[in-house]
Amino acid sequence: MTVNNGHPARQALAEDTSTPSVGVPAGLDVTSLADLRAAATETGTGPCVPQRPTAHQLLTLDSGALRPAVDFTAYDLRPGSWLWARPGQVVQWGDLARAEGTLIVFEPDVPDPATVRAAGLDDPHGRVLRVPGAEEAPLAAAAADHLRREFASGRGGLPADAHAAVLRRLLEVLVLRVAHADADGSGNPPQEPSETFLRFRAAVERDFARTRRVDDYAVALGYSTRTLSRATLEAAGVAAKEFVDRRVVLEAKRLLAHTDLPAARIAAYLGFSSATNFAKYFHQRAGQPPIAFRVAVRGDGVSPGAARS
Repeated sequence: MTVNNGHPARQALAEDTSTPSVGVPAGLDVTSLADLRAAATETGTGPCVPQRPTAHQLLTLDSGALRPAVDFTAYDLRPGSWLWARPGQVVQWGDLARAEGTLIVFEPDVPDPATVRAAGLDDPHGRVLRVPGAEEAPLAAAAADHLRREFASGRGGLPADAHAAVLRRLLEVLVLRVAHADADGSGNPPQEPSETFLRFRAAVERDFARTRRVDDYAVALGYSTRTLSRATLEAAGVAAKEFVDRRVVLEAKRLLAHTDLPAARIAAYLGFSSATNFAKYFHQRAGQPPIAFRVAVRGDGVSPGAARS
């Protein structure tokens, strides 16, 4: 497999291994956790089975508690908080028996361009856990309830295209509310990363399968390696090389968890010269061999990552 700067191999692999997109005309779906449990029982696929959807998934609880995992980090979800899994991330819902709530799934192109920009929908690094503050919470809940009721009503006497437009507008209200909710309910807005870090992060997202060398990114972006490491340490808490390595390991984990691809193919996709080199690299950074990670994450559904509340 050849991986070049344009990444046709990355695109082809993603198309082969992602969960099918939303199959409804409006490009969005609204499902209760009760229906999600029933579907899992009917298909024989447990809620802990790793999924990698091509759509956004917004989950909120009405009651109970849930500990889903997104990209192998578990989050303690409570009523009033929101979990936002973005396209390409690996999701494991966990034990759905103790929670009731709503899952909203929508394709990336459903909201209009202005909403995409304002909500940061095309940011693959967006925060997963959202906790609206005291003023925001009832507004987000009302937006979700309105969308849920409109979706459940069918067309409600409207022509099909008009009903689809209503659903999209209601979705846009909801995602804007949730996108600007606090990360932890503190009321303090997150600190904006520097332009240097944002450019580096975007370059890593685009080229991590082509190169793991910080020098290559520095040359391409016109910075010194020291400048990149300083900016990355300030924004992400790790050096630039560690940031690149973490992105490579994350993609490896995603593919190991969600696909049956052999380690040799994953190694080639990620730019390693051999499966042996990839296995050594992964073991050093993930603490276990690739296949052992695959067995563990599929076997008990427990995320290897730390929990976040």
